[in-house]
Amino acid sequence: MGRAFEYRKAAKLKRWGTMSKLFPKLGKMITIAAKAGGADPDMNPRLRTAILNAKAQNMPKHNIESAIKRAIGKNALDIKQIKYEAKAPHGVQMIIECATDNPTRTVANVKAILSRGKAEMLTSGSLNFIFTQKSVFTFDKSDDIDLEELELELIDFGLEEIEIYKEPTESGEDRDIVKVFGEFKSFGELSKALEDRGVEVKKAEVQWIANSPITLTDEQMGEIEPLLDKLEEDDDVQAVYTNID
Repeated sequence: MGRAFEYRKAAKLKRWGTMSKLFPKLGKMITIAAKAGGADPDMNPRLRTAILNAKAQNMPKHNIESAIKRAIGKNALDIKQIKYEAKAPHGVQMIIECATDNPTRTVANVKAILSRGKAEMLTSGSLNFIFTQKSVFTFDKSDDIDLEELELELIDFGLEEIEIYKEPTESGEDRDIVKVFGEFKSFGELSKALEDRGVEVKKAEVQWIANSPITLTDEQMGEIEPLLDKLEEDDDVQAVYTNID
């Protein structure tokens, strides 16, 4: 994904925070996880992961508790997870993950955003050969962690690779973060293996990774970024994955 992606991601999260977009998106994932596997995070790994990701973004405790409450009881929200596939100019392919209580509204909004960005929705499954689902865990690089040793230990738990990225901080300086990539089916095993080794994971998720990323010019990126921004700003859109390097 590269340095540009990390800078863009940091800017996006900052913008979401200002626009009060991020917490509702995180809350939806907590609600979905709690409804699927129960409200006790000790007994529900999916909920535990959703809470971990929320805390990593400084989501207040009462917001987390409210999201769990929305999953239980007679007035529980019925939030569905939906995945859309699309293609945009310059060979850009996209997977758009949504969480919504109104699929009709969501698909209409996504189609409208795509149309304005000169993109179009594809038939479900069209991009199966372009993207692969991966387990991704992010944590701060630390002198206390021997990455070479960790890599060897995690291979038996589904590890595929470990990469180090530069991520900007509010002070303007970069910090090193580590990303562990593993097989999709090994999410639970990798998560537990990292926990057992005392690694403080900041974010744990399943991502769609492009098998053969493409490189765009600055001019082309200037055309595509407004489309990605509009999609990510939609209340029902949880994540947008592209084949852009």
